[in-house]
Amino acid sequence: MSTVLPTAVAELPAAAAATAPSPQALQLEHARALYAQTPATLAGNLVGVLLVVFFFGGVADPLRLFGWVGVMALLWCVRLGHFLRFRRHPDADDATLLAWRSSWRTLALLLGACWGVAAWLFWGLGTPSHQVALLLIIYSYCVGSVQLLAGQPRVFAAFLCLVLLPTVARVASDFGHPFHLELALIICVLFGAVWLMGHTYRSALAQAIDLKLRTDQLAAQLRVEKAAAEEARRAAEAASRAKTQFFAAASHDLRQPLHAMGLFAETLRHRCSDPDVASLVNSINESVDALEGLFGELLDITRIDTGGVELKPEAVRLRDVFARLRLHFEPAAFEKGLALGFRGEAHVVQADPVVVERILRNLVSNAIRYTEDGGVLVSCRQRGDRLLLQVWDSGIGIAEASLPRIFDEFYQVNSHRPLEPHQRKGLGLGLAIVKRLADLMDAPLTVRSRVGHGTVFSLEVPPGRIEAPPAEPLSASPKMPLGLSLQGRLIVVVEDEPPVREGLTVLLKAWGADVLDFDTVGAVEGWLRGAGLPRPDLLIVDYRLPEARTGLEALALIRARWPDQRLPAILITGSSLSGHENEAEAHDFHLLIKPVLPNKLRAMIGFKLNERAGRK
Repeated sequence: MSTVLPTAVAELPAAAAATAPSPQALQLEHARALYAQTPATLAGNLVGVLLVVFFFGGVADPLRLFGWVGVMALLWCVRLGHFLRFRRHPDADDATLLAWRSSWRTLALLLGACWGVAAWLFWGLGTPSHQVALLLIIYSYCVGSVQLLAGQPRVFAAFLCLVLLPTVARVASDFGHPFHLELALIICVLFGAVWLMGHTYRSALAQAIDLKLRTDQLAAQLRVEKAAAEEARRAAEAASRAKTQFFAAASHDLRQPLHAMGLFAETLRHRCSDPDVASLVNSINESVDALEGLFGELLDITRIDTGGVELKPEAVRLRDVFARLRLHFEPAAFEKGLALGFRGEAHVVQADPVVVERILRNLVSNAIRYTEDGGVLVSCRQRGDRLLLQVWDSGIGIAEASLPRIFDEFYQVNSHRPLEPHQRKGLGLGLAIVKRLADLMDAPLTVRSRVGHGTVFSLEVPPGRIEAPPAEPLSASPKMPLGLSLQGRLIVVVEDEPPVREGLTVLLKAWGADVLDFDTVGAVEGWLRGAGLPRPDLLIVDYRLPEARTGLEALALIRARWPDQRLPAILITGSSLSGHENEAEAHDFHLLIKPVLPNKLRAMIGFKLNERAGRK
C-alpha cells in the first residue's frame, strides 16, 4: 500500500489534465457564475436608473420618464426573483439550471434594449451636461456588463447592439448638435473597446472555469484515493491489533505448559539426588527462562509498533521502583554471586512509571546476564535541571565498533570471548525495546562501555514532585536461602490449569508447606462456607479463571473471611499485556508472569512471608 498509493496520487494530475471538462459542465459552471454576479449587476442597474431620474427628473416629460422607470423596475424585480429562486434551490438539477440560464439571458437582453431606448427618450433634453451624463451612464452600464455576459459571445454581441447601436443612431441623427457625427464615431470606438474587453475577459473566464472544473475532478479523485488509503489504514490497524491480540493469547496459552514444566522439573530435583538429573533440571529451567524472555521481548516490541503503549506521566518515587526491581532481580544476582545495589532512591521523576520500570528491568536483566564478577548498580543523580538514571555493571563490556548498533533490532554483540549459554539467550530485542521506549518518552539514552571493565547506560528524565511525606527508606530485602523451608505454613493455591496446579502443589509440599488447591472461584466459595477453617499464611492465585472470573475475586473472598489481617498474596498470570501493576497496588498483591522459575517463586514466597511476619 505504501508503494502503490503515492504512485497513484502522483499520476492524478496527469490523468486530470488528459480529461477535459465536458461542454455541459462548462455551461453549468458558467450559469452558476452568472447567478453569483447577479447582486452586483442588480445594484449597478439600480444606480443607473436613479442617476437618470436625478439628471432628467426636471427636464423630461414625467410620463416618458416614469414610464421608462416602471418598465426598468419591472424587469429589475423579475431578475431579483430569478436570483432568489436560485438561492432557494442551490442543488437544482442540470436541466433546471440550464433552463433558468435561458430565461436569465432574455431578461438581460430586455434590460439592454431598455437602455438603448433611453438614448432615444432622453438625448437632446437639458444642457450638454445632461447629454454627457446620459452617455456616461449608458457606457458604464455596458462596461459593467462585460463580466456578466462576456462568457456568452452571442448574447454579449446582441446586448451591445441593443444598447450602443440605438445610442449611435440617436446621436448621429441629431443634426442640431454641431459634433453629432464625431460623437457617434467616438461611441463606435468605445463599442469596439467594450467588445475587446469582453473578448479578453471571456478568455480569462473560460480558463478559470476550466481550471476550476479540472481542480474539482482532481479533488474528487483525491477523495477517492484518500478514502481507499483510509480504508487500507484501518484494515492494517485492525490486522495489527488482531496480530497483537493473537500473539498475546497464544503467548498466554504457551506459558501455561512452560510454567508447569519448570515446577515439575524443580520437584524432580528434590526427589532425585542423581547429579545428572540435577544437571538436566538446570538445563530445563534455563530453557524455560529463555523462552519467557523471548515471549516478553516479542510482546513488548509488538505493543510499541502497534501504538499499544500510551504514556501517562506522573510523579514517581524511585524508591518504589527500586524496591520492585530489587525484589525481581535479587534472586538472580544472588545465584551468580553479584552485588545488586541501588542509589538515589530519594529522587522523584516525572514519567510513566510502567515505562520507566520496563526500561530499567531490561537494562538490569542485561547487566546481570553479562556480568560474572562484581555487581550491578542502579542509580539516580541530579544533572542540571534533569535527573540521570543509570545502570552500571562490571561485565564483559561492549566493543566500541559495536556501540552504534546495539539498539538495532535482532542485533547481538559479537564478543571477543566465548559467551556462556545463559548469555546467548534472546533475539537481540531487549535494547531495541529500551531505545523505542526512551524515544517514546522523549528521554535521551546514551551508553558508555569498556571491554572487560563494564558498561553504563544513562537515561535523562525530568524531575517530579510529590507533596506527600516520603516513604520509609529503602531497605535491602533479606536474601532468601536456596533451601527455603515452608514447614508448618498453609498456602492456598487457586489455579484452573491441572498440570500447573499439580506442579505447584507438589513443589510447595516438597518445600514443606501444607497446600489447599482449588480450580475455580466457586470451589473457593464452597470451602469458605465451612466452619473452623485454618487461616492461610499465603495465597497464590491465577489471574484468569473459568466462568469469566478472576483471581482478584478469589483474593477478595478469602481476605473477607479473615478481615483482621491482610493476607499476603501472589498473583500469577500468563499475559504481560494486561497492565496489572495498578491492580497490584490497589489490591495489595505481587505479580509474577508465567512461566515462573522455581527460584523466582521461592524468593517471592520468602519475601511475602517475611513481609507478613513484619506486619505481625
